[in-house]
Amino acid sequence: MRARGLLHGLGVLGGAAVLLVTTALGAGTGTAVAADAPIETGYQNPVTALPPVSRPPTPHCTVTVMQNDFGNTISSPPYTGTVTPPADCPGPWNKVVLDWSGSVQGRQYDRLAGVWIGGAEVLRTSTPEPTAAGISWHLEKDVSSFIPLLRTAQPLAVSLGNVVNATYTGVYHMKLTLTYYQADRSHPAARTADQVLPLSDSTPAGTGSAASWYSLGPGQSATRTVTLPRNLTGVQLEVYARGGGCDEQWFDSVPSDLAAKYPDYLCGGGSYREVQVSVDGRPAGIAQPYPVVYSGGIVPTLWRPIPAVDQFVTQAYDIDLTPFAGTLVDGRPHTFTITPYGAADTWTVDGTLFLDTDHGAASTHGGLSSDTLGLSPAVATTETAGSGDTTEVRTTAQRDWRTSGWLQTSHGRIVTTVSQHAVYSNSDAVSSAGQRQLMTQQEYGTTTTTTAGPGRQDSSVRHAWSYPVTVDSDVPLYTDGDNYSLSATVSQGRILVDSVRTGAGWRPTAVTDDRVDATGTLARTAGVTTAADGTDSEHYLGSTDTGGCYDRSIAAAHGYVTADRQSRCDWGTLEAVRP
Repeated sequence: MRARGLLHGLGVLGGAAVLLVTTALGAGTGTAVAADAPIETGYQNPVTALPPVSRPPTPHCTVTVMQNDFGNTISSPPYTGTVTPPADCPGPWNKVVLDWSGSVQGRQYDRLAGVWIGGAEVLRTSTPEPTAAGISWHLEKDVSSFIPLLRTAQPLAVSLGNVVNATYTGVYHMKLTLTYYQADRSHPAARTADQVLPLSDSTPAGTGSAASWYSLGPGQSATRTVTLPRNLTGVQLEVYARGGGCDEQWFDSVPSDLAAKYPDYLCGGGSYREVQVSVDGRPAGIAQPYPVVYSGGIVPTLWRPIPAVDQFVTQAYDIDLTPFAGTLVDGRPHTFTITPYGAADTWTVDGTLFLDTDHGAASTHGGLSSDTLGLSPAVATTETAGSGDTTEVRTTAQRDWRTSGWLQTSHGRIVTTVSQHAVYSNSDAVSSAGQRQLMTQQEYGTTTTTTAGPGRQDSSVRHAWSYPVTVDSDVPLYTDGDNYSLSATVSQGRILVDSVRTGAGWRPTAVTDDRVDATGTLARTAGVTTAADGTDSEHYLGSTDTGGCYDRSIAAAHGYVTADRQSRCDWGTLEAVRP
């Protein structure tokens, strides 16, 4: 369903514009929501089942680095400031935690936001849609990996493009803090890369020198040319990529010929997307993007008060570029390129390099031994006529590639090999002249990195993922912005397992199994809200940042939590998780 294209543009999905909640309605009935369906006038503050970030019991300092109201900022430069390490907590630090807190009331859309420190994007997030009475929310993130930047004063940039006028009245009141936790004998200094090198857009139009993401249209790429240390031993790239416009929900886009038949309800370009990375024009890595849903996405009442997976704390994708390190240590500029392959609308992308260097040598040298990755995936799409006016669309793809390179270091010759296997499938039954979609998508795969060196056993680490999502959506009635009916049922998950190879096989070191299920309805007749309700639940099972096990389930109805249970679990439970 393209409520964001058809209805969002008419302004009927803003949080205070309708009386929002969440309840179940069977999708695909072909009729409007009943006039006596439940109507809610508000919902509680957002809540998730995610584990909290642990905080060590050491001396610490909290610094407010931004407190700002984002009003009509859609065409304004980012907020800028300076992040300075606190004198009372000079380091070394065991951990640095970012806290992002906000409140908003009135009528407003969901908004994309980002935080940059020293030019590196440290947080990608989006906002909830408010009620007339107002809501507040808070999220936290461990940003210890950016400690190499945080040791010295760095420029801060915060982007939250918002629109405030007579119709959209919600101003986002935001506060950003950093808490620095001192290290001690029991809580040693955080292990980080030696250098953090941003690839952000440092000179976006209208923003001067403030860091920002790249905003890319179909067929466009983000490129940044930088010079790297001459004694590299490791290169990791962290990538953010998120679609906008019709690509907010790229996973239920259909082939362009089908979208052209029903342009009010469908977006074209097909459903396959991947994030490609190149080094000096040579393919270097890919990531399957997560099917993110904004808080106003599909049907806004789906996500109150439990947000969709990845809605508030967008996870970046890690791509190991160490096989290319030997080509990057010549002291010359090198170009890194990020491409949202298959994009049919705007994507915001960004990247940061995390670099390890040889502490026993001023320079290393090496080369790239093999690279089998291509930038033209074999995507197969079929359209088959079903019963009635149904069109069955099926899209599949598979990726298998390998890169390998070597470095001569102070510890001898090190060979790093990265291999990936990724599978994609999407089935979408489109009916009722594009008003009804039943879509099921699965992305899954593994990336394995093997390191071999002199006088030691090869070491291997593996990252496995699975991103299942099912959307059953219906627009049984649409006349205009005052007369419409929406309903949807959505299930989504993110399953991640990181493992190391041992003599007995693969041993998991970090596990995430996060699943959200939601149903929602929203209807108006002659400008009066006649239905706005839904149900929402989340179950999180996974490891914590201290190596423990965390199991929490939350359920909600009519905008308020009805159950919240945390259960005991152990690594025996986690070892059963399979992507």
